Amino acid sequence: MAAQGSTDSTAGLPVDNPSKSYWLTEPSEILLGHRTTKDLPQAADIVIVGSGITGAFAAHCLKEKAPSLNVVMLEAREACSGATGRNGGHCQPAYYNTPPHIAAFEHRTYSYLKAFIESHSIPCDWQVTTGVHGYYSPELFNTSKKIIEKIKEEHPDIGANIAVVTKGNAEPSSYLLKGETKELTLEGLRIGAAEGAVVQQNAGSLWSYKLIAFVLERLLAAGGFNLQTQTPVTGLRRVDVPVELSSLHLGADKVALGGWIVRTSRGDISAQHVLLATNAYTSHLLPQFADIIIPVKGQVSSFKPPPTPQPQPAKGPLNIEHTFYFVSDLADRRDDYLIQRPPPGAELIYGGGRIRAKSHGLGVWDDSIIDEPVAQYLRSELSGLMDLSIREEEGKAQGEHRIHLPKQDLEPTFEWAGIMGYSRDGWPWVGPVPKSADGGDGLWLCAGYSGGGMPNAALCAKAVVGMIISGNEDGDDDLADQIDLPPEYLLTEDRLEKARTCESIAEADKRGAFMLDLDIF
Repeated sequence: MAAQGSTDSTAGLPVDNPSKSYWLTEPSEILLGHRTTKDLPQAADIVIVGSGITGAFAAHCLKEKAPSLNVVMLEAREACSGATGRNGGHCQPAYYNTPPHIAAFEHRTYSYLKAFIESHSIPCDWQVTTGVHGYYSPELFNTSKKIIEKIKEEHPDIGANIAVVTKGNAEPSSYLLKGETKELTLEGLRIGAAEGAVVQQNAGSLWSYKLIAFVLERLLAAGGFNLQTQTPVTGLRRVDVPVELSSLHLGADKVALGGWIVRTSRGDISAQHVLLATNAYTSHLLPQFADIIIPVKGQVSSFKPPPTPQPQPAKGPLNIEHTFYFVSDLADRRDDYLIQRPPPGAELIYGGGRIRAKSHGLGVWDDSIIDEPVAQYLRSELSGLMDLSIREEEGKAQGEHRIHLPKQDLEPTFEWAGIMGYSRDGWPWVGPVPKSADGGDGLWLCAGYSGGGMPNAALCAKAVVGMIISGNEDGDDDLADQIDLPPEYLLTEDRLEKARTCESIAEADKRGAFMLDLDIF
């Protein structure tokens, strides 16, 4: 393991003292320090490494499909203390900056999460709104407009979710939202200084930790699920002779001929199947992935809304109404993102500024350290990008009658880091790990979202569960039909070979390949 900042060395383990995330300020009393059994079990049907959104939904789908399975989940720190508990709170399908079939997959993932949250009445502050993507570069905006025109022509089902708002339009854009036509202008969207904007439906915001806490608590209550926190996995070893395992019947003709020994700081556990939901930390256990999935540090801050100038009384807390994404060209490399928490706190959750971090955060897996240049950028930049004034009268869509505020530094309540897993070819890796990549029968991976985990991970997890249950990469027929995993996501030896002929992640980052991710961490 080399020093951090290198993009061709294996990742370390999650550090013991991560920065304090806003999303981890209300930990689950059940999950905090949880170990279902005092001692680590000696064996399980399936071991899942990682307790974020991928691991949690994989466990949920496994128990849903095969309730009798004995599932053990191992987490290096507290439950959901990694990327899922540190992100920007967004869940937006990338409708126009991914190929249409992948946009459709992200839409299905978004819809799956939305239905899951609503059907279980999960208290995770799920809110559906519009996503405003403000462009501060005419070149990038014009490029996006051309892409969207083509999408609307060739894929109207996807294009129906997108509207384009141009600068100085005599006729404001119309947009259908929740059955009502809205008139959109840049000023009304609070981004009058932008060159233009793309507005999309289905922009969810949520408290991701609380969603995952609900899933894990529900699994624990149902039984047959053992969560072991503070148990970092230090290594894997394939056992090519029969091992003593609890009964796992993955089809009538499947016979357990081997298994895996999972080494941890508290002892070893054997299992026929191991699923690595390890994202940025994957190469710590699979060194062959050191140049395929690399850790990248991002940073987010929560801010108090700017105060209203006195003696003018405020009519209520600031309400920015939408979720936001701000993008500019390679000179500025702005790829910032913003949501707002509900009243009464109404905190602004703002992330980005990665270009201001040393080495752009590439190859860094330590989330304990806050980069001060990034923190200062986040404090000072937002009030210059958008109008944070408070409206005196509700319902004024075009910006009239506001208490205007000068550009100012915002007051942070929390400033934290999170570690993303960037993929060499830009797509997640879902499926069986081949022997040539430190794997073999029974070892599975679901990781490498390149900052786009929320609109991908849940159905990627469901897809890999289908493969585990069926015993092959085509997956369970019923699940495969529901999910339709993009072929680009499937982990194969051929794909690994091709990925190593692609430009490196550092080279891709230099040209701005990762700038348009609408979900961070």
